[in-house]
Amino acid sequence: GLLPRFFERLTARGKTPYVSILFTSAFMLVVIALLSVKGLVEAASTMMLILFMLVNLAVLIMRGSRIQNYRPLYRMPLVPWLPLAGIGVYGFLIVEMARAMDLLPLATTALFFVAGTLWYALYVRPRTHRESALVYMVRRIVSREMYRSTLEEELKRIALERDEVQEDRFDRLARSAGILDLPGALSADDLFRRSAAALSPRVGMQEAALLELLRAREAQSSTVVEPGLAIPHVIVPGKGVFEMLLVRCRAGVRFPGQDEPVVAAFVLAGSIDERNYHLRALMAIAQIVQEPHFRRRWLAAADAEHLRDLVLLSRRPRQG
Repeated sequence: GLLPRFFERLTARGKTPYVSILFTSAFMLVVIALLSVKGLVEAASTMMLILFMLVNLAVLIMRGSRIQNYRPLYRMPLVPWLPLAGIGVYGFLIVEMARAMDLLPLATTALFFVAGTLWYALYVRPRTHRESALVYMVRRIVSREMYRSTLEEELKRIALERDEVQEDRFDRLARSAGILDLPGALSADDLFRRSAAALSPRVGMQEAALLELLRAREAQSSTVVEPGLAIPHVIVPGKGVFEMLLVRCRAGVRFPGQDEPVVAAFVLAGSIDERNYHLRALMAIAQIVQEPHFRRRWLAAADAEHLRDLVLLSRRPRQG
């Protein structure tokens, strides 16, 4: 939505974006005709320095916003001091260049900046529904409440495309999974009751019968696989049935014989013919919870959909 749609026009045979190419070429010819080589270098250098300043500013804003779905492959160290230093150095270079510049390249740079700002304000902004990281950061600071925004959906899509993630069955399972975000401390039996209520319509089973299966499975051996994490899993009647429930309890669920309360649980219910996939799902969960900072992110997630994003954005190996 940054430009009118006629710039997307392609030639029939080669699928070449001829409108964009012609427009860009004409624009470049006009600029070259109006500026000397020295003027072109000065204008281009100034705009590049401004771009570098904005990149450093963007790092400050994105890191300050604390958006959960912001997952860069490289994280700049010494924030905020390093980007602030970068902004200062680039600003100094721009001022020094401006002192030695002719008026025309300086005016050209200013014209680009003003034209770009006006284009965004008058054309782009009314046609898009994106939320900026700056707005997100300001809302978080003012309200002290985290919430979900369109920016997070966009960042999630970017991360999945960047990492070339091909969704597998577990991803599809996570997208449709039920989610419980439980307030206050609970017992394991309370967790099983709520899980049975949430899963019974999904697996086509009476709530009381499913509750008994969860209790019986826990009686066999604890489903707490590591401190703070439990994976209750049961076999249910039927064929081709497999469902998952994501559970968070910040105050913790007390399991018998466990010193540390459980804050994250993945409840699985599948039919006997899905036993092989049952093992694959357990493997996927193990890979997810072993990611760096999983527990911190799980506890900090703002709501149910943020919990789902944690699972979908994991860098576990996908199964074809």
